[in-house]
Amino acid sequence: MKKKKVLVIDIGGSNVKLMISNRVKRRKFPSGPGLTPRRFVTETKKAVTDWKFDAVAIGFPAPVIKGKIAVEPKNLGNGWTRFDFRKAFGKPVRVMNDAAMQALGSYHGGRMLFLGFGTGLGSALLWDQTVLSLELGDLAFVDGTLEDWLADDGMEALGEEAWEAEVLEVVPAMKKAFIADYIVLGGGNAKRIEKLPKGVELGHNRNAFAGGVRLWQNEPRTGRPRWNII
Repeated sequence: MKKKKVLVIDIGGSNVKLMISNRVKRRKFPSGPGLTPRRFVTETKKAVTDWKFDAVAIGFPAPVIKGKIAVEPKNLGNGWTRFDFRKAFGKPVRVMNDAAMQALGSYHGGRMLFLGFGTGLGSALLWDQTVLSLELGDLAFVDGTLEDWLADDGMEALGEEAWEAEVLEVVPAMKKAFIADYIVLGGGNAKRIEKLPKGVELGHNRNAFAGGVRLWQNEPRTGRPRWNII
């Protein structure tokens, strides 16, 4: 059976990143509050006119339930929950939360908790062939939420040193709370953490590509998706 060539799209609060292969340079274009789904499709098609692909995997910065965007994103335009991506691209499309997609690409067995530090605070829990998207950023913390303190705005308000101290207090507590074998830290700010606690690994944004490819893995006998995305 011919292996599917997957266009992996990682939609972030600042940029949309496009990947077709680990051997081909990643492309991107700006996102932000003006990015509607129609504009997203138009810009994507312009950026990948010379790329051939069979299917599309989209990592989206909002809750995704059973492959459907459940809530309008905080940092983009509106209209995403009702949009038909398959019709717009003319290709099969699978959608999952963006942090969960990077987590899926980072996974190497056991029970793994993923935390993504960037524009927001992404989170996911993985075990066996199951991916559970979380919204840990909404948890109350001090006089705000975890996302208020640990995402970009929190780093800017606290300063990098104090932000890192908060991260190093929260991460081990999360590992204990979720009975995780290990934690992977991703997102643009994870690399700012100089000394990782025991049982904590540094991920990489390029793992989103591996996650998008894994999203399209099917069981050979049944043809059903291999990964149970909750």
